Amino acid sequence: MPDPTLEEIAAGLCAGPPEDFVSARNARAKEVGDAALAAQIRALRKPSIAAWVVNVFAQERSGQLDQALQLAAELREAQDDLDAPALAKLGRERRQLTRRLAETAGDLAGSRGERITPATLEAVEQTISAAFFDPGAAAAVASGRLVRALEPTSSEDDVREAVAGEITALDPAPARPADELQARRVRREAEKRVAAAEKSLTTAERELAKQDKALDALEARAAELSEEVADLESRLAKLRKEAERVQGEKPDLEAQRAKAAEQADAAADEVEDARRALDEL
Repeated sequence: MPDPTLEEIAAGLCAGPPEDFVSARNARAKEVGDAALAAQIRALRKPSIAAWVVNVFAQERSGQLDQALQLAAELREAQDDLDAPALAKLGRERRQLTRRLAETAGDLAGSRGERITPATLEAVEQTISAAFFDPGAAAAVASGRLVRALEPTSSEDDVREAVAGEITALDPAPARPADELQARRVRREAEKRVAAAEKSLTTAERELAKQDKALDALEARAAELSEEVADLESRLAKLRKEAERVQGEKPDLEAQRAKAAEQADAAADEVEDARRALDEL
């Protein structure tokens, strides 16, 4: 039977009771016959509580974690073809999954008698979130040998230093056939064109309704004006008829005036003659 590797020994220590880590590490170092390996074992650092919680979950719920990490890898591949609303929905679902896994890990660690504080649970959630975004962090979490928590912004060096022993990359998400990827892109473009066309149709229908309303108002106003024009034309006809009547009466009135003027002149002459006769008396 081959001797255990540093990674195998570290995995056992990093998921064991935190309070026993130092004594268990030193005991394991004494058990191995390889001086170099013993030195490496003694150099192992005690995991933080958050890292220990993740290690326990990774080792005891490896199937559940592997499935989640595989899904995360597939989502990273698919998100290049998603629009903003779909990405936002994906982000919400990813956060919900991260929270559920962190709570499960916390419950599992709590069943071992360890008190898990909200701060520790937050660090566990951040570590799982980092694994969802970065393949290197995913491999570190899956190793079950973390010595400190990770963050989504952790660099490659941060991830390497956070693991006891070496880490190997997880198997990548299965590559999709080129024709399937092309079909997805073509369908996505078609969906975008449909969405754009539906948006244009909505805008056009809204504008048509606006113009229909304006046309109805204009036609109603035209009807009102037509009625007013008809009334004015009727009144104008009456006025013209009245003007013709007045114009027809004018010659008679002018003749009567002329006669009245003659009578006035004759009367004036009579008055003048009468005054002269009076003056001669």
